[in-house]
Amino acid sequence: MKVNAAKNLAQTKKRRENQFHLYWKHKYLTLMFIPAIIYFLVFKYAPIYGIQIAFKSYRFKDGIFGSPWIGLENFRHLFGVKSFWQVFGNTLIISMYNLIFGFPAPIILALLLNEITHQRFKKTVQTISYLPHFVSWVVLGGLFVQFLSPSLGPINAILKALGRDPIFFLADPKWFRTVLVLTSIWKGVGWRSIIYLASLSGINPELYEAAEVDGANRFKKMLHITLPGLTPVITIMLIFAVGGLIHDNFDQIYNLLISPTVYQVGDVLSTYTYRMGLVKMEYSFATAVGLFTNIISFILILMTNTITKRINEYGIW
Repeated sequence: MKVNAAKNLAQTKKRRENQFHLYWKHKYLTLMFIPAIIYFLVFKYAPIYGIQIAFKSYRFKDGIFGSPWIGLENFRHLFGVKSFWQVFGNTLIISMYNLIFGFPAPIILALLLNEITHQRFKKTVQTISYLPHFVSWVVLGGLFVQFLSPSLGPINAILKALGRDPIFFLADPKWFRTVLVLTSIWKGVGWRSIIYLASLSGINPELYEAAEVDGANRFKKMLHITLPGLTPVITIMLIFAVGGLIHDNFDQIYNLLISPTVYQVGDVLSTYTYRMGLVKMEYSFATAVGLFTNIISFILILMTNTITKRINEYGIW
């Protein structure tokens, strides 16, 4: 046993030396990871110590460590506030809409682009679909406010020409969630399709050739070759999407939430946290909201990963 232990120790040491040699051999590529590592250390890991604010009665003058502990009092207050459950429900409803309609959109776009044989036309469509991703929601928010305006917007101009009453889409509770979902899909569908297009390029073309010899048309090839080839990527992206159900796009909603009349359907956890934490300066309460949402997201990821692994054996781990 001592001999085996010594051999295992020697093998482990040798692997570490080989790994270090590999890092040194590609030292310039390794250095490229440093900015990413610094980013995660500074903006992701360092702020974790601030979680304790959720269990304290935070006072700015006393700081985090000087503020007194109050245990779970912030969470008791959180679960007893009616406004929290309203924004919690709004977040879930909007996120479910985005999942149902937004998740398949980049998959469908990738499948359609994969069927285009004219390369110039294909690249043009890709470029046009990617562009909205690089435009800030601050800019897009102003554009959509004008575009959907009841007096100046082209959509309402068409409605007026047809003899219909104009609709203030961003101030009408019946339309606001629809606007959020459609604008979110429009902005991100092209960029999100990239990962599926990359996965499609890895499918063996001989499979398509064999299917063509067997008489399969385009639809059958897509159904029996393309979609099964995308299954691992779709599964992983679905896990992340379900994990993000409790989260929302603050930039989008904050810039489109211009009327108090739609707060009942459009106010979500991120805008609620912003208002409670930075506007009303209830830092402990806002931190408790953020911690609660992150815990729910973590549970959703664990559950979705477990279910998908049982169904198709694919998962994050």
